[in-house]
Amino acid sequence: MIIGVPKEIKNHEYRVGITPMGVRELKQTGHTVLVETQAGAAIGMSDEAYIEAGAEIEGSAEAIFQKAEMIVKVKEPQPQECRMLREGQTLFTFLHLAPDPQQAQLLIESGATCIAYETVTDNRGALPLLAPMSEVAGRMAIQAAARCLEKAAGGNGVLLGGVPGVAPANVVVIGGGVVGLHAARMSMGLGANTTILDRSIDRLRTINELFEGRIGTLYSNTANLEEELKTADVVVGAALIPGASAPKIVTKEMLSLMQPGTVLVDVAIDQGGCFESSKPTTHQEPTYSIDGIIHYCVANIPGAVAKTSTLALTNATLPFVLALANKGPKKALLDDQNLLNGLNVHRGKYTYRAVYEALGGEYIDPREALAD
Repeated sequence: MIIGVPKEIKNHEYRVGITPMGVRELKQTGHTVLVETQAGAAIGMSDEAYIEAGAEIEGSAEAIFQKAEMIVKVKEPQPQECRMLREGQTLFTFLHLAPDPQQAQLLIESGATCIAYETVTDNRGALPLLAPMSEVAGRMAIQAAARCLEKAAGGNGVLLGGVPGVAPANVVVIGGGVVGLHAARMSMGLGANTTILDRSIDRLRTINELFEGRIGTLYSNTANLEEELKTADVVVGAALIPGASAPKIVTKEMLSLMQPGTVLVDVAIDQGGCFESSKPTTHQEPTYSIDGIIHYCVANIPGAVAKTSTLALTNATLPFVLALANKGPKKALLDDQNLLNGLNVHRGKYTYRAVYEALGGEYIDPREALAD
């Protein structure tokens, strides 16, 4: 198979879909890998390193898309990339389609087979390709919040961990999944007073036992959330419904409960955000203020630590890339229900129900779609 790796073009996105190590693994199994020039240069993965591993360097994304049978990326394709996809071609990347009707429509029109990292599962029902980026994003959320709390950045001027004789910041994490757990771990490690809200009693029990009570746990209902917002310095939105639009947990009306300079970090912004007042931002302009409440809604948070993120992501994705290349997409998908769960679009139809329910259009069961 010919596998193409274009350079990412989203704002301040320096990750790359395959590392030189991944190229070497693919070459050893007989595949051709085309890498756009400078695709990994920003994180120390030079064209020379790719060539040494066996890749062929192409001078443009157009050449990659024209020649490759499978495109492997990191972030969702931008409109100009979507328009270069074609029927019979496979796209393997993060998609986050539910809140992005433009991208979804362009992928439908392309006729390509589009597999989303964020809905691939494992035998426990977890999301193994989303997990490493969720780990990074959770930890980065607290780093970003600490900077945003600084007065010069518009925050309330509170040091996250406080100092002896002065109380630390109050950090509220909404959602006890992978993002929430790592955000809470980082927050606690920096000395902040940290509380997690979740609707799973079992999950709250596990968190309580894991941290031996050093992180507060509360059942997530409106009353508890509103009480926490009144004293919060930082609120991290980490709620997720796989493949679907994120639930709007903090409403615009709730902003009035918070003190000026409070920081909201919406890690769920890729799926539409879990704060009603959220809108996507970039690393170039990461924040905006509404009524004195600072919103940090960067849609590719892990891109800020692109080298760590690339290595973590490709560790998880490479076995699936190898399966798709070795078996061909159709057989690889039909042989592995977990990979099949990642199929979102195939030959002009939605094959992931949560995306179809969010956007409408035409849905077909993924096995039925592949049986053609």
